[in-house]
Amino acid sequence: MKKVVFASLLTVSLCSFSALAAEMTGYISDAHCGAKHDKVSEANTKCINACLKGGSDAVFVHDGKVMKIDADSQAKAKGFAGQEVKVTGSQDNDTIKIDSIEKASM
Repeated sequence: MKKVVFASLLTVSLCSFSALAAEMTGYISDAHCGAKHDKVSEANTKCINACLKGGSDAVFVHDGKVMKIDADSQAKAKGFAGQEVKVTGSQDNDTIKIDSIEKASM
């Protein structure tokens, strides 16, 4: 019985690590194009902004993985469309909640 309880607690604690604050560097793109735009360029920024104006959500591209940005963080992210950024926030599966965002130093 003790093993079952311990295993359950371990599983719950491991799952909650994904909700902890993390700092990641990546790129702000849009949900329509996603990882197709993965570097800073005038053409990419123009396309991303057009998609955002058309109703697409902003997304965070980190190590080639496209992560959704929660609804409360969309306005923060859209201000950095097409830029490399450093994000501090919490991750829940494939969605990130942004606590702070700033242009990444290159």
